[in-house]
Amino acid sequence: MPHLFGVPEDRPTPRVLAREVAKVCVNKEFTKLALNQTAPIADWLRSLARELSADTGGGGVGVVGMCFTGGFALAMMVDAPVVAPVVAQPSVPFAIGRRRSVDVNLSPRDLEIVKERVAQGCPVLGLRYSKDPAVGRRFETYRHEFGDNFIAVEFPGRKHGTLTEHRQQEAVDRVLAFLRERLLT
Repeated sequence: MPHLFGVPEDRPTPRVLAREVAKVCVNKEFTKLALNQTAPIADWLRSLARELSADTGGGGVGVVGMCFTGGFALAMMVDAPVVAPVVAQPSVPFAIGRRRSVDVNLSPRDLEIVKERVAQGCPVLGLRYSKDPAVGRRFETYRHEFGDNFIAVEFPGRKHGTLTEHRQQEAVDRVLAFLRERLLT
């Protein structure tokens, strides 16, 4: 599992979170505010996915993107063997204003490729709290672009981390079932 920021042993205190957000905000590998752009780090993640798939027999990989990395699961579908993409509370670009709120952190070309993969039968699982302001209106965009192949799992409330700090066991169970179904069949 790639570790993109932070120190694995650090507890997520407000100080630690502030330090890591500051680092990410100046890192050019991540798009924080840009519209209709795929994050540059997606190239490296795609390469990693191709290598992992080859090392494990070529059956494809699953990707769980959460919060800041939520949309990376979609970006990796462009030219990597991703067969089980999960977007959990995708929060980039920051949902400031309507345009950023609906943007899915992909270039128009990459979005077309992802739409084609989804239409060919690769479903996308999405998780969020229904009133999470960080997610904005991205789920509306996913529904519009991916149709019935977007599987939305939504929980009531204004919390954020469906799989972590505000963990919902149903979310964990749905992700595990999705990964098993897509990777072990």
